[in-house]
Amino acid sequence: MPFKVRLLLGIALLSSVHFLQASSVQRCEDARGNVTFTSLGCPAGHAMQWQEAYNAPPGSTTHLLPFVEQLERKQIAPLRGPEIVVVGERDDGCGNRLNADQRRRAIINQQTPAGMTVRDVESLLGRPDKVISRNGETRYVYQEKKGRSSQVTFDENGCVKGKR
Repeated sequence: MPFKVRLLLGIALLSSVHFLQASSVQRCEDARGNVTFTSLGCPAGHAMQWQEAYNAPPGSTTHLLPFVEQLERKQIAPLRGPEIVVVGERDDGCGNRLNADQRRRAIINQQTPAGMTVRDVESLLGRPDKVISRNGETRYVYQEKKGRSSQVTFDENGCVKGKR
């Protein structure tokens, strides 16, 4: 192949890479607010918007997002709407009778105090050998060595009941 043809072919291949980095996709949103991005078109009943996508090559210094100083104050408007309240307390369904430290100590000491959940007991002792349900009360029976057995009784909420 002559040198000029190879040179032109190489330039054509290298310049086509620039055009392949940017593409357009469609943003489809249904009536419930679910968003899908596609290049194949939106289904019927979806709102469609064209989006330009640009994939920067590795090592480039192109800033994809503007700096905060460049944004106008109008664009950074405080959100208005219903106030969001975040509560970070764990609710185990048993009235939170045991805190994390008490629960951890009970598991280490192989104990099942009142307030433990079914999940906690199964994590501690494993699956029961026998399950007895009567009058909204569930009893787990664990067969131990030498013919002995131990029982754990749960109330209707799945919490270990205290001693009578």
